[in-house]
Amino acid sequence: MTGTSTGLTPFTRGKVRDVYDLDDRLLIVTSDRISAYDVVMNEPIPDKGKLLTAMSLFWFEYLGGLCRHHLITADVDQFPGELRSVAAPWRDRAMLVTKAQRIDFECVVRGYVAGSLWNEYRKALELRPGGPVHLYGYEFPPDLRESEKLPDPIFTPATKADTGHDENVSFEFMARHVGEDTARLLRKLSLAIYSRAAEYAAGRGILIADTKFEFGWKNGEIILIDEVLSPDSSRFWPADQYEPGRSQDSFDKQYLRDYLSGTGWDKTPPPPPLPEEIVRRTRAKYVEAYHRLVPPARRKLDLS
Repeated sequence: MTGTSTGLTPFTRGKVRDVYDLDDRLLIVTSDRISAYDVVMNEPIPDKGKLLTAMSLFWFEYLGGLCRHHLITADVDQFPGELRSVAAPWRDRAMLVTKAQRIDFECVVRGYVAGSLWNEYRKALELRPGGPVHLYGYEFPPDLRESEKLPDPIFTPATKADTGHDENVSFEFMARHVGEDTARLLRKLSLAIYSRAAEYAAGRGILIADTKFEFGWKNGEIILIDEVLSPDSSRFWPADQYEPGRSQDSFDKQYLRDYLSGTGWDKTPPPPPLPEEIVRRTRAKYVEAYHRLVPPARRKLDLS
């Protein structure tokens, strides 16, 4: 293992995660960085990396019966050889995973009319008042309200962009690129995982408005990779405050986006400085999501 002062070979550096190449495995380290509108803020959110990692670990175990995943271990003490000491500073934020061939589509599942779906729905309705509205291969009535629950969850894949914005596409577009059988399996897995997770979260006072999954090929099998059902990849709403017809309070970084939208920032680098209170309240959103979703017996983080 060579290439950096840590002794690890860099593979990729994302907005939040640093990934190191270990031949047939990867080491994924989740930082406290936070991004909004594809721009990384200058101020980190304390403990964010640990919280995201802990939530992904819970979901990997809870959903294991639906789909195999790439996680080997997140216990640094179980890392092999010299990796154990190298990764010690990243305890609680590092995952050792098997390397897979990534499928270059985000597998997005939406249970409610929110985010880019709501924005594109409104634009389409302006062009064709009275509807119906056709998006991503689905037909929507002309009277949907913001944040309204859909009759059934829908699968709306997106192109996977390493930089810039992902682009929502239809199932047919995805099928042309990955093959019909693969696309159908990805849709089936994504909807099954979302439904299982949404049922569990609702029992703990959280509505999962939408989320995105990533999958890869390993030994001829599709496995779940990256993170899963964290506040960075999902839209979490408090069920007791849910009211269709408006944007919702959330346990994710929407709070940060809303603050930034009010500053007049043009959403291009450099980002504006984040006041201490915004950092504190953003952290509190992540902590509450963790406490709601992960049972007390499974919580191992010291958040004092």
